[in-house]
Amino acid sequence: MTLRPLPEAAVARFRGDVERLVAQARGAAVSGEPRLALAVSGGADSMAMLRLAAAGLAGRITVATFDHRLRAGSGGEAALVGSVCAALAIPHQTLTPFAPITGNSVQMRARTARYAALGTWARGEGAGFLLTAHHADDQAETLLMRLQRASGLSGLAGIRAVRFDADGVVLRPLLDWRRAELRALASESATPFVDDPSNDDPRHDRTRIRALLAATPALDPVALAASAGFLAEAEEVLVQSAERLWAERWRGPDSGLPVAGEPRDLRRRLVRRALAETRMRLGIGRPSFDADSANVEALLDALAAGRAATHGGVMVRSTSRGWVFCAAPPRRSL
Repeated sequence: MTLRPLPEAAVARFRGDVERLVAQARGAAVSGEPRLALAVSGGADSMAMLRLAAAGLAGRITVATFDHRLRAGSGGEAALVGSVCAALAIPHQTLTPFAPITGNSVQMRARTARYAALGTWARGEGAGFLLTAHHADDQAETLLMRLQRASGLSGLAGIRAVRFDADGVVLRPLLDWRRAELRALASESATPFVDDPSNDDPRHDRTRIRALLAATPALDPVALAASAGFLAEAEEVLVQSAERLWAERWRGPDSGLPVAGEPRDLRRRLVRRALAETRMRLGIGRPSFDADSANVEALLDALAAGRAATHGGVMVRSTSRGWVFCAAPPRRSL
């Protein structure tokens, strides 16, 4: 396999983007060069990231490809990534799901399985960060999809450049790069790649949004991605404000949470957290409850009007001490 070198300017740009995100994730400019794990699917975007990392971060990277085993040919794509890594003398491993991916919402299940496996692998490799190849066009598509769904600020913040979760720290150093320039880098450097046929499947919302962007030159993906970045900054301010209020005012479900005078977005965040905390303390398992996305608007309206209301198996009352949380009474049988 004969691979051509990448432009030095592109390599330096990528290295700077990675170093900036590493410093941001650490909270300060800490000395030392951490080991980095790359998630490479075999598509043009991730193969370009592989080549950029190999040139700019030599000796620090390890690579994995997650084979979802959802379609024929996926194993061959993983083998392609492995062959390029072998030519670059970079360690590569093919990962597979811990259990078959089946049922409804296959894309969501596939994403969950992918990040779980990649996070476990990265930790085993001693890598402090997992890098994915999400770029500006992905960010623009995500923003438009979530606008369609009337998402709140957290959703409109889109794909985070730095994400902390149970699977580890994920970095997205290509969010300022365009899909076309990454594809050009791969092609011009003679780096082989594959096109995932699911990217052209009109049944997926993202495919339809991608077609809309392509047909509407007035919608600039770079500008949309930048807006998502500004929204992410605003989201971080609100997250920090909610954390401060929680630390200052939460003393337990029955002690009263005095936040009725705060802006609605902060009340929304705090009531979700209080519901989750109350359910955990009281052992309430049903009905199901998602503390990140639960629709608590009716509950907030009721509390603002001075009425008690239930949500997620929890009753909330507005008192002089603040909001008080307790187990909801059982429903009357007919």
